[in-house]
Amino acid sequence: MTGILSSPVWSAERNYWPFLVEQTVTESDGTERVDSWQGLGPLLFGKTLPDGGQAHGFRPFYLLQQRASGQAVERYVLYPLYFRRKDSSGLRWSFFDVVNYDGPQNPAAPRIKRLDVWPFYFSRDTTRPDSSYHAVFPIYGSVVNRFGQDRMRWTFFPLYGRFEKHGVVTTTTPWPILKTVSGEDNRGFELWPLFGYREKPGDYREQFYLWPLLYKNEANLAEPQPATKWGFLPFYAREQSAESISESYVWPLFGYTHRTLPTRYDETRWLWPLLVQGQGDDRRVNRWAPLYSHSVSRGVDKTWIMWPLLREAKWTDEGLAQTKTQFFYFIYWSLRQRSAAHPELPPAQKTHLWPLYSYWDNGAGRRQLQLISPLEVLLQHNDLVRLAYFPLFALYRYEQRTPGDVRHSLLWDAVTWRRQPGRKEFHVGPLVGYVSDHQQQRVALGGGLLGLTRRPGKAWRPFVFNFTVRTPRTRSLATSP
Repeated sequence: MTGILSSPVWSAERNYWPFLVEQTVTESDGTERVDSWQGLGPLLFGKTLPDGGQAHGFRPFYLLQQRASGQAVERYVLYPLYFRRKDSSGLRWSFFDVVNYDGPQNPAAPRIKRLDVWPFYFSRDTTRPDSSYHAVFPIYGSVVNRFGQDRMRWTFFPLYGRFEKHGVVTTTTPWPILKTVSGEDNRGFELWPLFGYREKPGDYREQFYLWPLLYKNEANLAEPQPATKWGFLPFYAREQSAESISESYVWPLFGYTHRTLPTRYDETRWLWPLLVQGQGDDRRVNRWAPLYSHSVSRGVDKTWIMWPLLREAKWTDEGLAQTKTQFFYFIYWSLRQRSAAHPELPPAQKTHLWPLYSYWDNGAGRRQLQLISPLEVLLQHNDLVRLAYFPLFALYRYEQRTPGDVRHSLLWDAVTWRRQPGRKEFHVGPLVGYVSDHQQQRVALGGGLLGLTRRPGKAWRPFVFNFTVRTPRTRSLATSP
């Protein structure tokens, strides 16, 4: 049996800024490919996605992403203004989430087709009359399984509306003044805001007078002690069940809560939400807002100092002990993660100082830093915004892929320098380029119009019109047991 051990794959750069800057990689078979490129500063770009797919476009106006399978293609114009996705299952497009279409690529294909123009037109075609609809709001319409209802109907809404869910029908003429409730043993009538009631014998009963001043709601009527909520706002409010009782005076400023199940908890409130004291089996609250607040609930430990200036939260999730620190929500934002089982391991960290910089360290040797960064802290989980907009602000970018493999970029790759084990690169656009590795040293002017090169143990030699930068091939080591 024979095994092959390969050294790390080297990457090289061709810098013709501002027209084109390429990052190339050399595969294990010696072939070279472009991994990413930029042109006109950060505006034109192309790159290989983590899943092996491709993305390219003209920031921020146009983006195209193609998945590694080749079956899914996504296009964006001024994201989030326009979006279009085409794959084997169908076609979907959206204009600012106001005009939305979802259907088959082939109009004749037997697949559900939807078209919405918010908030005026809603449609679905399923080839079945009982589940298809075309509705125009507020003039006339009937929709199925939308907006949290099994079926909705309206005619010149709010003059007439009918809402059906789990067999319970609420009819309003007009909304929200006159309502009737029927179906599944439910009944009710409301003349809002004067009075109203709805009930189901043995289940619940709700009523109000001069809404929202007087109300009484009862649930679990079949139980020995039903749960009740009633109040005369803002003077008094009370909630009581078999497990707890809560009362408020001059609602919601003063009050208390006493709970025995499912966990014990007692709370006292003065000038809520400013002064709150609570103690229980799995929850503690010590709030003297806005000066100081500390709470522990469901394993999350939170502290506020001079709300909303300084906040710290600690919790453990999926084996990671996490600490989040914030100053004025997003001006300073930091999340630190450490292994709960092995706290001696290096931590992972993400830090933002808005709008100056963003820093990321995965704790395993990979790090990134960007100056300027006004959007990352606000849209941390939006990969499309990261792809379309973040590079536009990258006056300076630092990236460490592994310890010893470091790249710096200034003014959107106008000036770059990189250090890898056995290789160094430095570029000032196409004006000056320097490369040093185990095969050669090379100084080039004008991207290769003229320059000097030297191989190990040899003297410097001039060259002209040499635009090729050699990259070290992957070295292989064959071993046998």
